[in-house]
Amino acid sequence: MFASDIGIDLGTANILVYVRGKGVVIHEPSVVAMEVGTGQLRAIGEEARQMIGRTPGNIRAIRPLSDGVIADYEITEQILRYFMDKAAGRRRLFRPRVVICVPSGVTGVEKRAVLEAAGRAGAKEVYLISEPMAAAIGCGLDIAAPTANMVVDIGGGTTDIAVISLGGEVVSESMRLGGDHFEEAIIRHIKREYNLAIGEPTAEDIKINIGSAYPHSDKRMTVRGRDLVSGLPCTIELSSADIYGAIEEPILAIVENIKKVLEITPPELAADIVNSGMVLTGGGALLDDLVPLLTEATRVPVHLADDPLTCVARGTGQVLDSIDKLKSGVILASNNTR
Repeated sequence: MFASDIGIDLGTANILVYVRGKGVVIHEPSVVAMEVGTGQLRAIGEEARQMIGRTPGNIRAIRPLSDGVIADYEITEQILRYFMDKAAGRRRLFRPRVVICVPSGVTGVEKRAVLEAAGRAGAKEVYLISEPMAAAIGCGLDIAAPTANMVVDIGGGTTDIAVISLGGEVVSESMRLGGDHFEEAIIRHIKREYNLAIGEPTAEDIKINIGSAYPHSDKRMTVRGRDLVSGLPCTIELSSADIYGAIEEPILAIVENIKKVLEITPPELAADIVNSGMVLTGGGALLDDLVPLLTEATRVPVHLADDPLTCVARGTGQVLDSIDKLKSGVILASNNTR
């Protein structure tokens, strides 16, 4: 009945909700199914994701968040309201305080859109925190220490790279590239090389099962789709080496941006990173062989965070415990909507 402080990882691919005192209580896809013409929502989250590629003409399954930011304001507001009600209950006496994470390269207009959407969805106070900062807090790094902590958060729509020291981001880089772009590359590659059309869910399964940062040939998978020549259903067998050809370009782009951040990091902090290494978080960090590839490419120790999928959400939850004590470097923006 009383207010529950909430932390939200508002991701392009998934939305995670942390409730103070309970932990991560919601982990669902950032997808809605809506009726064409009326705009009425038919499903949200996992139920809507299962409709992708399977809906009749009058229903459309869409992602209202693109590259980590709001692409459809009204639908995002409805999603936030739905998940806040689901996490904290519809019948509550007080509106909750909410901490939401956003990409580190977010613009002022994009920040304002998130603040307004959350406020209209029922939040009393809204605070924004960058994804790498939330990830660092969530995986247990001491962000207030006078030493460097390097975090690489590979999400669905963005990859955020940051060097953190004394409670602030000393160097940061945000790329509009993430796990969703791997899937798009896989769809294009299979269409080009095999004349086979596949959907997003199939591409995601391929990425998870045989996707790799190195071209292995031992992992194989049977894939079904529609033959673009005959128009009939077709089955092919793919290997990790086949898929590496599709995702090599986005992987190398991430590697190059990590190198770019390391090159402009102050020397003393760079020395700290050589000693302590960098931490990978986000769903994209689970790609096979990404850790050894980055270690080899950067000559810096690379560590995969415990439960990298929930690091950002857990970080927003921990921020709730000490909002008043945090430095301005941690909180990007706030909006008291009372």
